[in-house]
Amino acid sequence: MKHSQKKQIAPLTFTREQLQQRDKKLFTEIYQRYSAALYGLLLAIVHDRETAEDLLQDSFIKIWQGLPSYDEKRGTLFTWMLNVTRNTAIDYLRSRRYQEQQKTDELPDYVYDHDNWSIQPNVDHIGLRELLDKLDCEVRRIVELAYFGGYTHTEIAETLGIPLGTVKTRLRAAMLQLRALLRDEL
Repeated sequence: MKHSQKKQIAPLTFTREQLQQRDKKLFTEIYQRYSAALYGLLLAIVHDRETAEDLLQDSFIKIWQGLPSYDEKRGTLFTWMLNVTRNTAIDYLRSRRYQEQQKTDELPDYVYDHDNWSIQPNVDHIGLRELLDKLDCEVRRIVELAYFGGYTHTEIAETLGIPLGTVKTRLRAAMLQLRALLRDEL
């Protein structure tokens, strides 16, 4: 019985000079080797194929422009490319265009299907929803945006149209209320 052998891919070899001069043959090989992995990363971040494809193109433009600045002493080329790609996706998510798109997109039907929300409870969220329901309405929304939505304080202020100081004050008040509620539960 024969053992199937995996095809070994030779390591990517390049010189500093090729990077400095943005060698097109090297760049083609880089794209062929790594585009699928970078696309997968983008898809995991933005959850939209078309957007991931656009961001992949943007990432490779940034990679192409940044090749001369790559420093092999700080990490592998692939790691550097992952960081460029990840930062491109994060910049997109933080962009005004993305934020506006999220405000105007319709919510998918499953959002309104409350029965399916807790099929698989997340250990981090067990009991948190009940505690949040006990908070004042104005502070609960801020906690939801910060905890569940991953918003920064500045993004919360912009979304709700309130001053940044108010966001911080209300978030602090919410934490104090939650601490008291948790103390009462124990």
